[in-house]
Amino acid sequence: MGKYTKADILRMVKEDDVEFIRLQFTDIFGDLKNVAITSSQIEKALDNKIMFDGSSIEGFARIEESDMYLYPDYDTYETFPWRPQQGKVARLICDVYKPDGTPFEGDPRYVLKKALKEAADMGYMMNVGPECEFFLFQTDENGLPTTNTYERASYFDLGPLDFGENARRDMVLTLEQMGFEIEASHHEVAPAQHEIDFKYGEALKTADSIETFKLVVKTIAKKHGLCATFMPKPKYGVCGSGMHMNMSLSKDGKNIFADDNDKLGLSQEAYYFIAGIMEHMREMTAITNPLVNSYKRLVPGYEAPIYIAWSAKNRSPLVRIPSARGAGTRVELRCPDPTANPYLAMAVCLKAGLDGIKRQLPLVPSVDSNIFELTREEKKARHIESLPANLREAVLCMRDSEFMKEALGEHIFTRYTSAKLDEWNEYTRQVTDWEISNYLYKV
Repeated sequence: MGKYTKADILRMVKEDDVEFIRLQFTDIFGDLKNVAITSSQIEKALDNKIMFDGSSIEGFARIEESDMYLYPDYDTYETFPWRPQQGKVARLICDVYKPDGTPFEGDPRYVLKKALKEAADMGYMMNVGPECEFFLFQTDENGLPTTNTYERASYFDLGPLDFGENARRDMVLTLEQMGFEIEASHHEVAPAQHEIDFKYGEALKTADSIETFKLVVKTIAKKHGLCATFMPKPKYGVCGSGMHMNMSLSKDGKNIFADDNDKLGLSQEAYYFIAGIMEHMREMTAITNPLVNSYKRLVPGYEAPIYIAWSAKNRSPLVRIPSARGAGTRVELRCPDPTANPYLAMAVCLKAGLDGIKRQLPLVPSVDSNIFELTREEKKARHIESLPANLREAVLCMRDSEFMKEALGEHIFTRYTSAKLDEWNEYTRQVTDWEISNYLYKV
């Protein structure tokens, strides 16, 4: 049973003096889009009668099949605390449907819903807790973003070293006003880098929350004269921003990854789930790490994973088992970054884990030593593979994968791989500052 009914929303719009409602949805790359309507149109919107042109949205539809309808999810109704208190602005997150009343297969939210239904048919519910990192940089005299920062703060530092502390506090308060339960917020390792963690929740709600989280962080940063960026590696020589995903499955309200009789406290399903993630990781990386820039983060020396390995002791591998047990038992995937489309990232992780459970995939032994200190021969002997080294390699792994085609559906699979290869080709034609400074004077 949902949180809100149609009558509830009509009443709240009236009582709260809401003037505008943003109907939000997400394109295949995770970019938030919206159609704004006035409160006079809210009844029409709640009856799924608002239409938009899908051909103008990246990866959505061709011109000849462009009419799309927005079906609001009533439970996502929230007002924006930063907007005027008279004539407020509210939002509803929507599913995208075709004119014939069927879900549009290019809607990332639909892809996640489909994966969650498969899990539900097996008796499982997926919970996810994300750890989202970002940078707060100065803006120039025109208000445009730079990569400049005047601070020198590091992990867990406070003001006055942490110049972003006030902005971060406002972000946390705003998120709490919008119903988030914030578990922690702190300065990260690199100067100007921050992390805000919110409580884990059911996967669809968490994916919606990540999109809202990014919007809040960017909006509040701007109010403080700063630019917030989720770019994985905006600066050379410092740690990049990740979005570690803590995942667990529950059955009848009980965490099925926990088993007190196991030496690591993990159930057989948990081991199968990890094996599924590791089996499909190289094919999934173009989704969890979707930019050319994502692979500048996945390099040695900056806390990001490179090798496909797991451990309950070591903090550096791809899959880590955090120390909490019982209801808190979870699998932490450490490679995703915050530019990943959260709906698609969670969908492919869930599908991979379920595949591991269905096929009862055996799990390779854990790697509890520092992988970076192993020789090439030692890694080969232990069957430790690497993540793709760049976006092209990741997209080619994905393009060859029947698993990914099935997980995403043909529509998104085809458009996503094609667009990402175009992005890579565009990048390879660029002449960078590094090339100019290294070659111009020499040759």
